[in-house]
Amino acid sequence: MNSENTNGWVSAQQDGAVLTVTLDRPDHLNAQTPATWAALAQIGSSLDDDVRVVVVRGAGRSFSAGLDRGLFSAEPGVAGGLGDLGRRPAAEAEEQIREYQAGFRWLRSPGVVSVAAVQGHAIGAGCQLALACDLRVLADDAQLRLPEATLGLVPDLTGTSTLVELVGYSRALEICLTGRAVKAAEAHAIGLANLVVPSSELDAAVADLVAALTGPPVGAGRATAELVRSAVRNDFAAQDAAERAAQVLRLQELVGGR
Repeated sequence: MNSENTNGWVSAQQDGAVLTVTLDRPDHLNAQTPATWAALAQIGSSLDDDVRVVVVRGAGRSFSAGLDRGLFSAEPGVAGGLGDLGRRPAAEAEEQIREYQAGFRWLRSPGVVSVAAVQGHAIGAGCQLALACDLRVLADDAQLRLPEATLGLVPDLTGTSTLVELVGYSRALEICLTGRAVKAAEAHAIGLANLVVPSSELDAAVADLVAALTGPPVGAGRATAELVRSAVRNDFAAQDAAERAAQVLRLQELVGGR
């Protein structure tokens, strides 16, 4: 078992094929900063080839309460603050946000399946981190919110594309514009959560899911995950072709042809 501490109140621990990434700032409900996103991106860029499942969790009673309040300042000189970002030239500001997004987007990297274990609040950046994962297991006290629009902002950490995929256009629009809380039971009903369990059973439920995800042979599991991901955007002909090509590779491996 390998453990690594990073900057930005994030730790990563690998146990065989499973990497657990923990937001470790419980006294601030795992509020996030640019250092958090840089640490997440660093973990993603150095991912071990043996990792098949990435579990993302938050220490303490909340997954993540979103952006650190200190960054909401419009005053100049607050490093990483919204005021600082808003004063930059547009191209420079967009490039900075692109770097922030890298801390989230790697959770859909080829070869891994990511699971968010969510308890308590998952607000703003916290909700988008949960959305960045392939799967979400929620404790029954979990609440997801995207309040950016109500604060004069927009969700910009890769969350909108996944939200629309999961719940559809009209429901995603309503959730984003109202900024309301989506509680665990509703999240499960509308497809935001794969599973909802009592808080005391969250760790065990995630462990069971991870065991099931790592059950298939490595090649078959990774190829299947990629097929399901591509099906979201491929037309029928392209997806049919992808299935054929993937299956031929599987068959060749099974008979020792490749």
